[in-house]
Amino acid sequence: MKKRILSGMRPTGKLHLGHLAGALENWVKLQDEYSNFHLVADWHALTTAADRTEELAENTREMVIDWLSAGIDPQKSPIFVQSHIPEHAELFLIFSMLITVPRLERNPAVKEQAQQLNLEDRMAYGHLGYPVLQAADILLYKGDLVPVGEDQVPHLEISRELARRFNKLYKKIFPEPEAKLTDFGRLLGTDARRMAKSLNNSILIADSTEVITKKIKRCITDPARVHKNDPGHPEICPIYYYHKKFHPATLEDIKTGCIEGTLGCVEHKNDMTRKLIDYLEPMWEKREYYEQHPALIDEIIEDGDRRARQIAGETMAEVREAMKLP
Repeated sequence: MKKRILSGMRPTGKLHLGHLAGALENWVKLQDEYSNFHLVADWHALTTAADRTEELAENTREMVIDWLSAGIDPQKSPIFVQSHIPEHAELFLIFSMLITVPRLERNPAVKEQAQQLNLEDRMAYGHLGYPVLQAADILLYKGDLVPVGEDQVPHLEISRELARRFNKLYKKIFPEPEAKLTDFGRLLGTDARRMAKSLNNSILIADSTEVITKKIKRCITDPARVHKNDPGHPEICPIYYYHKKFHPATLEDIKTGCIEGTLGCVEHKNDMTRKLIDYLEPMWEKREYYEQHPALIDEIIEDGDRRARQIAGETMAEVREAMKLP
């Protein structure tokens, strides 16, 4: 049997190039080699957007369209919504009894996010327990591998600990999921910080030709290059990283031209704009098709829910039997 992979995202609407490079394209590559399940993590979205629940339905639809446009095949890789499968909440509750608060408070990823969002003194219980719900998401489907970036590895270690704890206390049911690190790291945003819609520095997969052109035109490059002939430092330039991801064939020429001062930033931006538009056009065509057939999105999610619900039910039956629960 193929090893199983569980991966997902919080529904925040249309996705940006960082999502495409850091996750989506990797998911597409893994479809033939593994048994993939893709989770719309709408309960996880409540950790930072509990006051905007009216946005979840539309954000889910936009995100799923981006998944499909990037090449996710729902026949191979079921797409389902977390809140449609109540077993996620049941296993989360059970796992929450098997981990201590101090262990969760030591999680560096949660601590970093709390600092970024100024939540140190008002973090919700559900936010602190986010890695426990993530463990339930993964282990409910007995996931062997989880595609993650390096920043998510601490969360996954908690999943492994909970699997070991349950298996030792009751019965060996769960595998200890392994991290499958993504091939490409984070893309820089147009302001040279990490790309994020909340920072207003992202390029969306669905952005039009005109919008992409404007965003790249105002993109920050190397502040040390006042004149075209000034030597550059490509490792700090977002445009260089876009080139590395979306057109690596000419990367060495770009790098040399930047360092030697023979390639101007404006010229590089114009070239990257053309190449990025060429790269995204096939996805735009797919997106237009799905936008014109909204009922198809509903059918895809309903089918994914059904397939996920069957596995989740089987796992929880094993869990209840192992725990001798009524």
